[in-house]
Amino acid sequence: MGDNRQSDGVSGEEGIAPPADCVADKCEPLDMLLEQKKKLEQLNGWFDIALNNMVRGLSMFDADQRLIVCNSSYRQMYGLPEELTRPGTPLADIVRYHVKRETGRDGAEEVARQAKWLAEHVAKLAKGRSFSHVQNLRDGRKFLVTYQPLADGGWVDIQEDITEKRRSEERIEWLARHDALTGVANRFHFRETFEKALQELANGSSVALHWLDLDRFKEVNDTLGHPIGDALLKAVAQRLRSSIRNTDFLARLGGDEFAIIQAGGRGGDQCERLAKRVLQALSKPYHVLGHTLSITASIGIVKAPEHGKAADELLKNADVALYSVKSTGRQGFEIFHCDSGQKVEVQRRLEIDIHTALRRRQFELHYQPILSLKTRHVTGCEALLRWRHPEHGLIPPDEFLPIAERTGDIVEIGGWVLAEACREAARWPNDVKVNVNLSAAQLENSDLPRVISQALGNAELDAKRLELEIAEATVSRDAGTMCEVFDKLRALGTGIALDDFGKTNGSLGHLQKFRFDKVKIDQALVRGLPLRADSAAIVKAVAMLAQTLGILSVAEGVETLDELDFVTSVGCNKVQGFYFSQPVPAVELDAVLSKCPQKFALAA
Repeated sequence: MGDNRQSDGVSGEEGIAPPADCVADKCEPLDMLLEQKKKLEQLNGWFDIALNNMVRGLSMFDADQRLIVCNSSYRQMYGLPEELTRPGTPLADIVRYHVKRETGRDGAEEVARQAKWLAEHVAKLAKGRSFSHVQNLRDGRKFLVTYQPLADGGWVDIQEDITEKRRSEERIEWLARHDALTGVANRFHFRETFEKALQELANGSSVALHWLDLDRFKEVNDTLGHPIGDALLKAVAQRLRSSIRNTDFLARLGGDEFAIIQAGGRGGDQCERLAKRVLQALSKPYHVLGHTLSITASIGIVKAPEHGKAADELLKNADVALYSVKSTGRQGFEIFHCDSGQKVEVQRRLEIDIHTALRRRQFELHYQPILSLKTRHVTGCEALLRWRHPEHGLIPPDEFLPIAERTGDIVEIGGWVLAEACREAARWPNDVKVNVNLSAAQLENSDLPRVISQALGNAELDAKRLELEIAEATVSRDAGTMCEVFDKLRALGTGIALDDFGKTNGSLGHLQKFRFDKVKIDQALVRGLPLRADSAAIVKAVAMLAQTLGILSVAEGVETLDELDFVTSVGCNKVQGFYFSQPVPAVELDAVLSKCPQKFALAA
């Protein structure tokens, strides 16, 4: 910049060469200056290229609040015209333009408000410490602006577009309390809200709980497939939303179970009106993906404080009331009453049966392989508990584990599972681990480390071959206690996996507070990929997040080749699901282990 005249020490008029008799030592300074000028111009060119190719916006202001320099990203982010990005432009002019563009305000009062903000801004910079704030734009963009004071009174600010980052964080946080399929609250959020509502009973308030279960929903899944079943669940959730008041609370508890917390629902008439309204809404035909379906529901109702004040007691009673409706032919509702007679006896019988099932050797373990997407070999098997009831046959865990948790039998049962799983795993190849799920009650039991050590010792199994799976909802209970438990488990040398990520409380905070070796992506997110865009984005984000944190990611519930191809493409490390094998008894596992890798032959 400036004129093209030669520097001081050069004789003659502009553009005229020095005399021929100029000695060499007098010409050298000229050559040096020209060389320095050339290097400076080159350096300025490089600086300009670097500055204007930055993804982040950058601007620098002097002590008089005037622009020294800014890059093209800064101009584009705020849509500034050329004249406002020239050196010497007052910051006040830039602020005034931006505010007018964002809000339309530009009167004297607004200008005075901006002047006050500038004064406060300069005062904050004068403290000599960097600081940041988030700038929210009208179009939904979010910029993280970081200010760094300079020694001469000026400052540099960096503008980072964090829009997508915040959206991802907000989505993950939303998933922590909401069901990904239906959009209503999930089991964790329900429990949290229910406990809070019960705390208000001391102030004279009342509340009713409607425990709802769809009748024969499993038949829809089995005959028409999960996509139809999922679409039906979303339609059911929408009708439930439309049937309740703004003060009521709706949640999906898993599968085809929903719950409604009815504020002030102590009166029988109020409960009955809501139950009838819900049943009527749900009974109308559904038009789902080309199918016309009809479905009914059963509702068990409890009222607090009439039927109890503690959450566990009320949930148990609601379950009894619901079971009563189911046992009498489904489709209807029942308000719990203490003399439920045979219905209560049925519940007690189940509790008695599960209490003696371990002693009578009615439990058995089935195993489902976990495969590496890199080596395409089985690296582990998850141990899954089954109850072979003498009257009801093989009962899946989701039907009896809640009862075991209520009765406290889950601790003893869980100890048997650890011992049996370690004993079986000792017969497997040394590179195959065994995964065992731990319940909340086990984690709260101070004897757990001893139980694990004893199971490993008796089976002569290396601790590194045991991986403990802990569900998100369990981790959410008490972060402080969980940290202590995790430290004790890690001292044993076992691995720890976060199970059902995305199903309940899947906040990023869990991955910050606890050191996990592995995160297992819940099958509800994997099911139907890659056609479900929202789930696809979340699965991809979780895989990338796990990679960044240096932990492994496992996609659960893979049932189709399309799902396998997708989770492979987004960077998941391992996979588990019916595509490779259903859970099988130990005697069938050897054959399954040899066949599983062959499933990759069909993959792209």
